[in-house]
Amino acid sequence: MSVDRRRFLTISAASLSGALLSACDRNPAGAQKLLALAERGNQRVEEALFRHTAMNHVPASAPVAGSSFPKYMISKTVPVWDTAARGVWRLEVSGAVRRPLSLTLDDLMKLPRITQKVDHFCVEGWNARATWSGVRVSDLARAVQATDDAQYVDFASFDEGYHESWDMASAMHPQTLIAYGMDGYLLTPGHGAPARLHSPVKLGYKNTKYLTRVVFMPAQNGGYWSDQGYEWYGGT
Repeated sequence: MSVDRRRFLTISAASLSGALLSACDRNPAGAQKLLALAERGNQRVEEALFRHTAMNHVPASAPVAGSSFPKYMISKTVPVWDTAARGVWRLEVSGAVRRPLSLTLDDLMKLPRITQKVDHFCVEGWNARATWSGVRVSDLARAVQATDDAQYVDFASFDEGYHESWDMASAMHPQTLIAYGMDGYLLTPGHGAPARLHSPVKLGYKNTKYLTRVVFMPAQNGGYWSDQGYEWYGGT
């Protein structure tokens, strides 16, 4: 998405939300209903603008953020998978599928690999670049044989139970990856090891790190930040 479109959506949503929130003191219940209505309307606009064929193109010569790429998590300390306490890390893929899978990191790395240099867009307005290696969520969906009932996907982590759910179309975008590598190396704990979700089609908070579960669902689910008032769709 272009910066102009992102700015347009951000300003439009912020202006509408500000106008509605100004009514909270007078009629809190009514304001909440209006905010929910505005959220649904904004989601419809973003879904209409979304194009499965639209790609985030970064020049091959463009530098990556490297060590400057921000690290973030909701835990007080960087989450690290403790093999001694939890056993071997696995990514559980389940829900509306015909063939649930439980994948170790080695299993994941045996699936078709994609490497792409793309932008990472934060809700705060900044963006950073990195080269990610991993498996397309669309390839994972084919491997588990997702059913026609699968209209949404929930991505859950071991970072204090963090999760965010996506619409199926965005999850199936060719640049949406379950990433296990960054800039030519395996992920470090600061960036979501052993595996994380990454896609330039969603804002940063939608890109769950420290993945443990991918659940295909027939109904929309919430998310850690989405349940606290952030936009659920979170498109770029």
